[in-house]
Amino acid sequence: MPDRQQVEEIIIRVQAGEQECFSYIVDLYQQPVYRYCCRMLGNKQDAEDAVQDVLVKAYQSIRGYKPAVSFPAWLYRIAGNHCLNLLRRRRMQGHFLRLFRSDTAAASPEQVLEERLYSPALEAAIGRLSLEERNLLVLRVFEEQTFLEISAILNISPNALHKRMERIKRKVRETMQAEEGISWNGQESAMNTKI
Repeated sequence: MPDRQQVEEIIIRVQAGEQECFSYIVDLYQQPVYRYCCRMLGNKQDAEDAVQDVLVKAYQSIRGYKPAVSFPAWLYRIAGNHCLNLLRRRRMQGHFLRLFRSDTAAASPEQVLEERLYSPALEAAIGRLSLEERNLLVLRVFEEQTFLEISAILNISPNALHKRMERIKRKVRETMQAEEGISWNGQESAMNTKI
């Protein structure tokens, strides 16, 4: 993996109009973004489609990229937001289909877990996070990255990340409790082990 300086030089060339240089970025980040999307979406075909969409969005937005944040973090932010939008759409489609489904069918364990992990209260809580908070939550919970890995991606010390994660957990708990009046304990075991 090339160092940050090499990647930044390539991005500057792409921003200057050397479009063919973006293929290097695609070669470099296509597999990591695919793994990330696959974990987020839980479906290889959806992840393959998402990777293409994310890379197109990154190319279209590359002129707005500033090296204040590392390129991988910027790319993960695009991927995370894209995947969260797909998951929201998927959840909404599931709610719509349930309107026409008989209540006699028992939910599978996967459906129960998905409903717990993607509840309206959790979605609302995630929606109220800033992009940086959401990115940190996605990387930590969904992508299962360690604080050291996230530190390298976001260029923030692991101690600062840990403190931010504690604030994010508190914010998510408070929002979820306010949203549906639920106790965090019902979902704490599913998310708290990763957070």
